[in-house]
Amino acid sequence: MSNSKTKIQQYHLHKEYPGKLQFEVYSMKEYLKRSSEKVILPHSHSFYQVLWFFNGGITHSVDFKTYDLKENTALFIAKDQVHAFDENLDTEGWIIHFNESFFMHHDVDVFLKYNIFNTHKKSIYELNQDTIEVASSYINLIQKEFKEKHRFGYEDVIRLLLKSLLISLERLQQSDSGKQLKITNHYELQFFKFKELIEDNYKTGLYVSEYASLLNISAKTLTTITKSVVSKSPSQLIAERIILQSKRDLKFTSLQVGEIAFQLGFEDVSYFIKYFKRNVGCSPRNFRARIS
Repeated sequence: MSNSKTKIQQYHLHKEYPGKLQFEVYSMKEYLKRSSEKVILPHSHSFYQVLWFFNGGITHSVDFKTYDLKENTALFIAKDQVHAFDENLDTEGWIIHFNESFFMHHDVDVFLKYNIFNTHKKSIYELNQDTIEVASSYINLIQKEFKEKHRFGYEDVIRLLLKSLLISLERLQQSDSGKQLKITNHYELQFFKFKELIEDNYKTGLYVSEYASLLNISAKTLTTITKSVVSKSPSQLIAERIILQSKRDLKFTSLQVGEIAFQLGFEDVSYFIKYFKRNVGCSPRNFRARIS
């Protein structure tokens, strides 16, 4: 992946048609043939993607990693992640797209969004036979529902089927890791809401105390929550998001360091360089040279 442009190409789902169902499911082979010139180049989305690859022997690049995929691998692409398909257009599978608004922000939705689409962990699952059967049945039901859009509550049925699909995949991940779901854990729910606020505000320079106020808690309580859940301070999590975006811009665009700093809300370029070096261990210029 090379940095030959001034911005990362981002695609949207039904942006011009907000009244349309903010969800789509595609045959991967058909989708790749239709969009081959776009998808093999590094790009991002303003929506969420679930990619289910039936066949192995292919690669997929996500941000700074390239994965060698095995048969029946599911990959979860969060908003703003930069990814690219390889040039194998005969790849079979499913592609699911849905917008933020398709999640209704209940507790389970927030948990799923910030666990299964976690950009700081390997969001890639190898599906076992039981999960393949369950996931296939949900997708088949979704496709059937698509054909009967006139029926009462069809949008809600699709939303519930998507949620059920994601829960079944999350159960697989939890089973493999030995970790139990903690949807009712108050600290985890507050943590995921904090992560959501970071996504909305990381470029605005909000202080930890301001994030805490948005959550109606104290900065001390917010620190207790984040350290309890991930053993990191709130400021570390905010810094991680800022650094992630700066790394993406350095790798996938030709923006100058000063331009990147400005886009991320830094008024002083030299401070941004120090901030980046403190968190990454090298300067932005050296990082770009290393990954080019």
